[in-house]
Amino acid sequence: MNRKNFLSSVITAGLSLPVLPGMAAAGKKLIDEPQDPIIPPYLKAGDTIGITCPAGYIMLADIQPAIQQMESWGLKVRVGDTVGKRDFSFGGGDDDRTRDLQQMLDDPGIKAIMCARGGYGAVRLVDKLNFSRFATHPKWVIGFSDITVLHSHLSRNYGIASIHSKMCNSFPDDWNKAEPVQVETILSIKKALFGETMQYTAMPSAFNRSGKATGRLAGGNLKTIESLSGSASDIRTENKILFVEDTGEYLYSIDRMFWNLQRSGKLSGLSGLIVGGFKIKPDDPGEEFGRTVQDIVLEKIKGYSYPVCFDFPVGHQRNNFALKCGIRHQLSVGSDGVQLTEVRH
Repeated sequence: MNRKNFLSSVITAGLSLPVLPGMAAAGKKLIDEPQDPIIPPYLKAGDTIGITCPAGYIMLADIQPAIQQMESWGLKVRVGDTVGKRDFSFGGGDDDRTRDLQQMLDDPGIKAIMCARGGYGAVRLVDKLNFSRFATHPKWVIGFSDITVLHSHLSRNYGIASIHSKMCNSFPDDWNKAEPVQVETILSIKKALFGETMQYTAMPSAFNRSGKATGRLAGGNLKTIESLSGSASDIRTENKILFVEDTGEYLYSIDRMFWNLQRSGKLSGLSGLIVGGFKIKPDDPGEEFGRTVQDIVLEKIKGYSYPVCFDFPVGHQRNNFALKCGIRHQLSVGSDGVQLTEVRH
């Protein structure tokens, strides 16, 4: 075979190669996110909510407060097979976690799925899941931190709304002794699941940028968002209100993550930006970064004019309220504070 024919055959063969799930080859256009959000049916008394561990492990005894609280809301609770299983830090092996979540995605009797805790592990199974039945009969998927993988994947590929919120490991052991903010944030999960119109407030910050914006909510854990860049679960941010939070990262790592958002175009087409809680790992002595989270963010968005707020009550903290990802909200940032309100048509 001469060189010309050889190259031609290689090119032709390359064009016929399949793109595997989760693979975003260089030059390949990622699939388009559905234009209109699909809102799963809201829950009512008597419905069943499933609990599963797609990431870190948790013991049955540790989810009893969550079970009791959700039962007090009138819900039935089905505990998945992964609760109580452990494979080092995971809630069972990859196959165990995939099978448990797949069963809950497919089971028509389960109306919502609460992830028991975060940690790490959802990315190891997301491409093994079959969402075809779920896409036809969607249900609420609930969680945050590592569960950002599922929120982003569902939004990007199916346009299905989900709930970014606390999980089973955050329910108080004694409801009567819980702090008011802990009670309020847990009850925000109930409000979101049962279809109440959500509204949130935040204190003013000298670093905020005033303005109003309307768009679908998108976001979650910043490190997880960065790790999904270029994949089939990559978040889309155009005309959206993006919210981000993180924990246990150095300031230089936060800076690098925001550069990723900026360089990948995720900050340029926003309607608004919400910066939630950031628990920072202290700099090593002699390696001080010399910039705050506010400095880092404002540097990356100085060329844009949308409203921005800091210290919003979302993240790895007690004031972590349930947010409906994929649903339209209005963000109002002013000198007197911040309001985020779900938009109903």
